[in-house]
Amino acid sequence: MIFGRLKRFSIVLEGAERDGPAAFSPGQAVSGRVVLELAAAARLGALRLRAMGAARVHWTESRSAGSSTAYTQSYSDQVEFLSHRDTLMAPPDNGEATVLQAGKHEFPFTFQLPETLATSFEGKHGSVRYWVKAKLHRPWSTVKKAKKEFTVIEPIDINTPALLAPQAGAKEKLARAWYCNRGQVSVTAKIDRKGYTPGEVIPIFAEIDNCTSRAVVPKAAIIQTQTFIARGTKKQKKSVVTSITGDPIPAGKREVWHGRALKIPPVGPSILQCRIIQVEYSLKVCVDIPGTSKLLLELPLVIGTIPLHPFGSRTSSVSSQYSVNLDWLSAIPEQLEAPPEYSAVVSSPEAEQSLAPPCRSELGDILEGPFFAYIQEFRFRPPPLYSEVDPNPASDGIRPRCMTC
Repeated sequence: MIFGRLKRFSIVLEGAERDGPAAFSPGQAVSGRVVLELAAAARLGALRLRAMGAARVHWTESRSAGSSTAYTQSYSDQVEFLSHRDTLMAPPDNGEATVLQAGKHEFPFTFQLPETLATSFEGKHGSVRYWVKAKLHRPWSTVKKAKKEFTVIEPIDINTPALLAPQAGAKEKLARAWYCNRGQVSVTAKIDRKGYTPGEVIPIFAEIDNCTSRAVVPKAAIIQTQTFIARGTKKQKKSVVTSITGDPIPAGKREVWHGRALKIPPVGPSILQCRIIQVEYSLKVCVDIPGTSKLLLELPLVIGTIPLHPFGSRTSSVSSQYSVNLDWLSAIPEQLEAPPEYSAVVSSPEAEQSLAPPCRSELGDILEGPFFAYIQEFRFRPPPLYSEVDPNPASDGIRPRCMTC
């Protein structure tokens, strides 16, 4: 049997970690190879490759058609994102099988991903998956298959005006018990932007007014909402990603959160462009009110993949690229000193050239930036040494002039 001689039949993707899937972005090229290792010579047919990517949803619901009749309604749908076929080893034109000798054989392949793809996802009622499958054919024998999954991450840049806009809201609720009004609870909350990435901290600014006669407890949480769509029907699943709980607020008191920190754990990015699967996030600030339902305030969130680029980091990187060496400034003495002798400063014509600015070749790329100029160290010639004796005395033959004439 051919498969008794087959020691290895697998797919290796470039960029894949050990025992883990490779990750790609839409529009990238996926490269790899099919590895075939034989213990002895074997006659083989075609070796074909297929790359697939699709989103699928499926769930069932129980329906009642009467007092004693029930049935199960099934909902399913599928969206195909990727379909690529390739023949890595074709059989000869005469229809006979190809003979491969014992040893290791590799068949490279490459294909381009479409520009628009949904992020890989695994949910309760659906998934978005991408994989490569190889099929090895041999006359009069079963087909040998190998499969390798890979991950696609759709880039979401939070550095856009829509995702950098602050989010704020306010809500209030009357606390009632046995048709009695026990006062009102109000909450106002704000976050600095809509888009975040995993690992970031969301500072929450909130004010909670408790005008009731009992203590209330404020909380904040990040909620993930998975929405599955099939045949015009939606199925949702909500889960708490992370949460924090504040201190109880006594009756008639106010609590203020000055940037209460809520860290985002490692979660998948938002999926907003798929027709049958959507993954959305929100920040919920709620107040537990004894004896009545909770007061909920929801602010939308988008979990992206490209983190925030602060302007300060860009400025520092530019300034470091075009920096000028100013170490000579540290050599200036703190106390004033007497000026040096003239001969020590300018002693020859060569010293005159030291006052000229350096050549452009000596500066390298310093002068390439449009907003940076070369700072030259100027050395001014000091005056001659001070002396009590006149170095140019008057001649004896010259009569001194009378200052009164």
